[in-house]
Amino acid sequence: MAVKLQPLADRLVVKPIEAEGKTKTGIYLPDTAKEKPQEGEVVAVGPGRLSDDGKRIAMDVKVGDIVVYAKYGGTEIKIDDEEYMILREGDILAKKGK
Repeated sequence: MAVKLQPLADRLVVKPIEAEGKTKTGIYLPDTAKEKPQEGEVVAVGPGRLSDDGKRIAMDVKVGDIVVYAKYGGTEIKIDDEEYMILREGDILAKKGK
């Protein structure tokens, strides 16, 4: 999926993965009871931040990675009716294994 954004420095664009609409016991949850997603797929990655001596530090995540991010980190944006998050690499808590 191509996004019409190119993040700068150590920022990345993540497409949130919506939480399941029902519990393990089969009870369906209304939208008001669902928690804000904290997991998503990386759809665009910046070039990385610059160190004090001017060298580019590569990002630890790449397009296609599934990541867990800080609950209140980043900025929510909407492009073509799709929700995305712009996060700093420091807001990424973990990558999910494949």
